[in-house]
Amino acid sequence: QVQLVESGGGEVQAGGSLRLSCAASGRTVGTYDMGWFRQAPGKEREFVAAVNWSGGAKYYSDSVKGRFTISRGNVKNTVYLQMNSLKPEDTAVYYCAAGMAFQYDIWGQGTQVTVSS
Repeated sequence: QVQLVESGGGEVQAGGSLRLSCAASGRTVGTYDMGWFRQAPGKEREFVAAVNWSGGAKYYSDSVKGRFTISRGNVKNTVYLQMNSLKPEDTAVYYCAAGMAFQYDIWGQGTQVTVSS
């Protein structure tokens, strides 16, 4: 049973940066594609970024492209989300997910990111 645990959330002023981490335990996710999603209050969960199992292919939503960077750790069991130039509209609970062929069936509990203006 794989478990994903996110960390690194917090409160930051607009224009600041945060780095989220997602660590897998229980079983390796080195062959899984992984992604980040977020859900703001009163809104549906939305895609933020994804990286394939090798780390060679990365995808971003238009709203974060150029500001956020997704990457995998050297042992592929960790995924990061570097968030720069944060905006108040980035405020949300951020979730890490893993799955094959970007079909996510493993989810973390989420970490809160709050960006104040």
